[in-house]
Amino acid sequence: MRGSDQRSGTLFSYVDLEARVRPDHPLRTIRQLTDVALAALSGDFSALYAARMGRPSIPPEMLLRAMLLQAFYSIRSERQLMERLEFDLLFRWFVGLGVDDPAWDHSSFSKNRDRLLAGAIAAKFLVAVLAQPRVKRLLSSDHFSVDGTLIEAWASMKSVKPKDQNGDQAPPPAGGRNAEVDFRGQKRSNETHASTTDPEARLYRKGPGMEAKLCFIGHALMENRSALIVDTCLTAADGHAERIAALAMIEPKADRPKAISVGADKAYDTEDFVNELRSMNVRAHVAQNTNGRRSSIDRRTTRHAGYGMSQKIRKRIEEGFGWIKTVGGQRKTRFRGRDRVGWAFAFTAAAYNLVRLPKLLGALA
Repeated sequence: MRGSDQRSGTLFSYVDLEARVRPDHPLRTIRQLTDVALAALSGDFSALYAARMGRPSIPPEMLLRAMLLQAFYSIRSERQLMERLEFDLLFRWFVGLGVDDPAWDHSSFSKNRDRLLAGAIAAKFLVAVLAQPRVKRLLSSDHFSVDGTLIEAWASMKSVKPKDQNGDQAPPPAGGRNAEVDFRGQKRSNETHASTTDPEARLYRKGPGMEAKLCFIGHALMENRSALIVDTCLTAADGHAERIAALAMIEPKADRPKAISVGADKAYDTEDFVNELRSMNVRAHVAQNTNGRRSSIDRRTTRHAGYGMSQKIRKRIEEGFGWIKTVGGQRKTRFRGRDRVGWAFAFTAAAYNLVRLPKLLGALA
């Protein structure tokens, strides 16, 4: 018998969201890990909100779960995220909304999110996820890798103006387009020019002959057993930022009697960086840079099997950067200012760990 294509609305709906999500869905494990981490941050959330003033806000736990979904599913804007919450039962279940609960207005969501940006919630959330007992079993405390990646700023090259000017721009021509700018023959540097859109972004080129872009540098420290990111930071883009940030992230891990190892690429093969690591009782498993000079890494390091293993595993940090920038949407940030961009980078790194944990925990069971 042919089914009818006509549908009639029903007066009541009995939809159990818990039953709509299959038992083996990866988001179930992620939701459990997320809830434990958010419960550990309850005190930090309370410090950001007034006790008895104003209307109740969007619960920070729901807000952060929604932001995780935004990273998991590459949702480009808060408006699109709210539209998805309207009809997607899986999204409602993960965030904690009931079937009949209205989705939030996108502007209210953004304003409530900005309150969390003011606190170091992203870094604390990353730590809270990794601090759970069943996750800690996956982590190495002896072997790490470090690297950095460019995060393109939310600013146009047309916003770069000389610092001695007041930054006033000519009105755009008819049609709403930006004013036409001819950069040919002009020399621009971070000493003489700055962006009027994001003054903290810096001009940076990745290599000789490549174009300069307004960027930040995101840095990550990865443990080598499961290739999970254990620390992040974001700095201005310059030639020394990677090594300085690496030392800052490694130092807390090196505060122990037993020596640890840190793998890195050729950009870290400098005498001062290697000597700083050795002074902290850290084995510098840095790739040798023999391009026209003598490497700071000699046979005392390279002859050990552990050096070759570190050089092989350290490349997995690029997988994390690839996910953070492509899936997590951080190739070109949507925020302005170093603090806000750094918050988003750390939170997306936590989302990357959560995506990988269901499979890692399943293999361990």
